[in-house]
Amino acid sequence: MKKTVQTFKEAKQNGRKLSMLTAYDYSTAKLIDEAGVDGILVGDSLGMVVLGYENTLQVTLEDIIHHTRAVARGAKNALIVADMPFLSYHISVEETVRNAGRLIQEGMAQCVKIEGGTEVVEKIKAIINAQIPVMGHLGLTPQSVNVMGGFKVQGKTKDQIEKLVEDAKAIEKAGVFAIVLECVPTEVAEVISQIVSIPTIGIGAGNKCDGQILVTQDMLGMYGDFVPKFVKQYRHLGNEFIEGIREYIKDVEDLKFPKEEHSFKIDKNIIEEIKKLY
Repeated sequence: MKKTVQTFKEAKQNGRKLSMLTAYDYSTAKLIDEAGVDGILVGDSLGMVVLGYENTLQVTLEDIIHHTRAVARGAKNALIVADMPFLSYHISVEETVRNAGRLIQEGMAQCVKIEGGTEVVEKIKAIINAQIPVMGHLGLTPQSVNVMGGFKVQGKTKDQIEKLVEDAKAIEKAGVFAIVLECVPTEVAEVISQIVSIPTIGIGAGNKCDGQILVTQDMLGMYGDFVPKFVKQYRHLGNEFIEGIREYIKDVEDLKFPKEEHSFKIDKNIIEEIKKLY
């Protein structure tokens, strides 16, 4: 059954925890969808995970559109959320709405995610007025990495906590249907989750949120040597991936692949006639 923003709202009302993962391509999205997650985020994390950038700032709107379309073709049940990348909502309200619209129309997403609090309220309202659902994102906001001085936990001081609460209330009032809380202390995430009536989706925010999201490549052990503190690796597919390729290389060298069952046949009389010609 297709998940919608209403599914997310009902989950919080019923006390059911939501699960989300990232995806950037058709085959991964198809597998994640078959597993039964509630939502798939086509995050600007694709810049680091797929495109090899040091951070998310080089990801363009066209990148997100391209990858979202692939994910949408693979996922038929999960709610598909497309990230609004750096500079896609920073210039003007009009451009923000236009870019959000492209993610829906061209990218085939069902909703968009936007980073920030009180400073993006008017843009959130404008997007929603264009009939596009919006997911918020507070705490560690990767597009602000240069301002924050790196990927650091947020909400550790009284001022920071008060700002997070103020932001959460402001974007809820603006109309977001859910809020991602990234890298904030468990207790702070719990306070925010109790204050707002919409679902909170944690990543590095403890187990008191209304749901969780992880980067698929992180939780399956497929990406890089660094494992963030908040990630539980459920599999180590990176190692299996490498071992499988090494076994393939050796089989090719030792003439163990392809075998007869991997090959096609032709009528012997025909091939004998062809051999005579050459």
